[in-house]
Amino acid sequence: MRIGIYGLGRFGAFFAGLLSSKAEVQAYSRNPDRPAPAGVRRVGEEELLAMPAVCLCVDIGAMPEVLARIAPRLGPGTLVLDTCSVKELPVRWMRELLPPGVEILASHPMFGPDSGARGVEGLPMILCPVRLQEARYREWEGFFSSFGLEVHRLAPEDHDRQAAYTQGLTHYLGRVLAELDLQPSAIGSLGYRRLLNIVEQTCNDTWRLFLDLQRYNPHTPAMRQALDRALEALKAKLDML
Repeated sequence: MRIGIYGLGRFGAFFAGLLSSKAEVQAYSRNPDRPAPAGVRRVGEEELLAMPAVCLCVDIGAMPEVLARIAPRLGPGTLVLDTCSVKELPVRWMRELLPPGVEILASHPMFGPDSGARGVEGLPMILCPVRLQEARYREWEGFFSSFGLEVHRLAPEDHDRQAAYTQGLTHYLGRVLAELDLQPSAIGSLGYRRLLNIVEQTCNDTWRLFLDLQRYNPHTPAMRQALDRALEALKAKLDML
C-alpha cells in the first residue's frame, strides 16, 4: 500500500504513524510547523495528490473546501478516503465534488491518539464503500484488519444513526460533566473515577470536533431531545417522593 495523509493535526499525525508500520506513507500539511511522525515522509501538496490513495484527515467543516481544492488535481483511479466522525454529509460532498474517475471509500476510525495509545487491536474501524469495486474494497478491508482492528461495513445513514449515541452522546455528556468541574476525590468510587475518565478523554479532543459532531450528524438533535426527556422523566419521579 502507498498512502498519502492530507492533514497532520493530532489525529492525522497519529494515523500516519500507525499506517506507516504496514504501508509506505507520505504526509502533507498546510501548517509548515507540523512535523511528520517517524517513518513518514513529509511532501508537498502536489506530490501527495499523486499518491494512489489520499486519506483526508481534516475537520468535518473543512471538507467541502479541501475537496474543491484537490478535485481538479486528482488523477483517474485515485482513491480518496475520509476519516470524518460523521458520514452522511462527507459522503454527499465527496460524491458531488470529486471527479467520476476517482474512487471513494468513506471511513471512520473510531479511535485516536488517546484510545489508541496502547495499540489499536480490537478497536472499531468503520468502512462505507461509496464508489469502489468490491475487490478493491476487500483489499482495504484486509489492510485495516491486519492491524487487529474490528472492521465494520456500514451504510452512511446507519453509521450516523448509531454514532449519534456511541460518540455524540459520549462527547455531549463529557462536556456536561466538565461544566460541573468534577475533581478527583480520595473517596471516589470506581464509577466516579470512570466519569472523570470520560471528561478527560472527551475534553482532550478539540472544541471544534465536539461542535462538528453535534452539527453535522443529522441524528444528534434527536439524541439530545431524547436525553432531555430522560432527564425530565427521572426528575419527575424524584419530585413525586
